[in-house]
Amino acid sequence: MTTLARAIVAIAPTKRRRLLWCAWWTGTPTLEAFRPPDAWGGGATTTAEAVALAERAAGRPLELVDGPWAGAWRRVLAGQPPFPKRAPPRATTAAARAVDPYAVLGVRAADPLPAVKAAFRAKVLEHHPDRGGDPEAFIAIKRAYDAIVRKRLGRPAR
Repeated sequence: MTTLARAIVAIAPTKRRRLLWCAWWTGTPTLEAFRPPDAWGGGATTTAEAVALAERAAGRPLELVDGPWAGAWRRVLAGQPPFPKRAPPRATTAAARAVDPYAVLGVRAADPLPAVKAAFRAKVLEHHPDRGGDPEAFIAIKRAYDAIVRKRLGRPAR
């Protein structure tokens, strides 16, 4: 059995408010090449209990590390990739924030809320992606309507 100079244990919470522990002592995982733990288990209610269970399985002291390792193993067990690719955050430009919501819906600022709602529904039916419309136009229409309703009802912007 190969042993490392640094044996580690990582802990992640589960949906049932228990702790999943994962221990590596024959090789450390990396973000580029995630490897399964040498031993893992769950059910602990405290970090100390999880570390003790991991050390018992490893037969040696382990160093508790922070990081994504136990969560990555939890995703692998669920049939998902260990480190899912996340979409980059959308940049909100000043030009996008400066769009007049009334112009987007084709109404005047003085129009009553029922008229704004009717214009919104007509635009949504025209631009809805499920009906072959442009998703970006649909989102712009929804944001414009939400902005007008928030302003009219005196609610703060999110």
